[in-house]
Amino acid sequence: MIDRNEALRKLAMNVARYSGVAPLAKPLMGGVGAILMLHHVSVDAPKPLGMNAHLTITPYFLDEVITLMKRMGYEFVGMDEAVERIAEPVSGSRFAAITADDAYRDNLAEALPVLETHDAPITVYAAPGLVDGSVDVWWELLEDVVTKADQVHMRLNGETIVFDCATPAARRDSFVRILRHLSEDFPEEEQRDAVREMARQAGLDPCFAGRSNVMDWDQLRRMARHRLVTIGAHTVHHYNLKRLGEDRALAEMSDAATRIADETGKRPRHMAFPYGFPSAVGQREVDLAEKAGFASAVTTRHGLIRAEHARHLCALPRISLNGRYQDIGYVRTMLSGVTTPLANAGRRLVTV
Repeated sequence: MIDRNEALRKLAMNVARYSGVAPLAKPLMGGVGAILMLHHVSVDAPKPLGMNAHLTITPYFLDEVITLMKRMGYEFVGMDEAVERIAEPVSGSRFAAITADDAYRDNLAEALPVLETHDAPITVYAAPGLVDGSVDVWWELLEDVVTKADQVHMRLNGETIVFDCATPAARRDSFVRILRHLSEDFPEEEQRDAVREMARQAGLDPCFAGRSNVMDWDQLRRMARHRLVTIGAHTVHHYNLKRLGEDRALAEMSDAATRIADETGKRPRHMAFPYGFPSAVGQREVDLAEKAGFASAVTTRHGLIRAEHARHLCALPRISLNGRYQDIGYVRTMLSGVTTPLANAGRRLVTV
């Protein structure tokens, strides 16, 4: 399945790359640093349907990116130092901070050895609900459901909707449609039960499939003790905060920090907004993150860090390292800064 928007983005990056615009743009648009965003880092092949394949890069690609950025003069720092660098930029140098959302087990098993080779710090944003299993990585469980079943039945507003999953094309279409319903029509608190019911209908064990990829508390504590690792907060339940009331959204942030502090002995200073796109985080959520006491908060908006972000530390953009753009040429182009205004209606300073 071809994503038209993705194809256009790649075309724009290739034009910038091969025309020579990207290298010329970097001195003017490269900013003071970059925050990289990871999810899975694994050598495992993607699932056959590939609906979540964009969330995974290989350890070899991570190594390649860090090697490139070091050659470009980036200094790899943790988020504590990144915040300091944004507030007081170091003349003539750029920083890079590596972050990873959701606390997947492969961050410990496969990403950390690469980071140790480069002495590169990482901040892992953990959601206690995902860690303790009270919440599922439901978008991955959903892919298993539509792959296993010939039909999927969903109850919505008292009616049953039937989704055809008999062919790969039908499965992909059904995945997208179900994902949209879950994200827009179901309350955040009901998504897990809805997907688990579909999993049971498909003959899957939702208790296993729903959380098998995420670190447990013992593993997260082990990672937290590592000299290169900072644990950040990713709310308690990985809910779309914009869909919650103000008090509930604030509690999701504050309670996540408290839970992580109780388990690891250190309260997180940094957080990542779940999903992070415009329909999940806006100025209200940024203000709440500041109220919750976080020194920084990151979104999934595409962009480099500029000195002006010193006034927007809880609305920091990132550069996503993902399976769709697992090519060092794309990374080089994104680091030039030329893609930041292309992805943000002409804006170079990306906040919310």
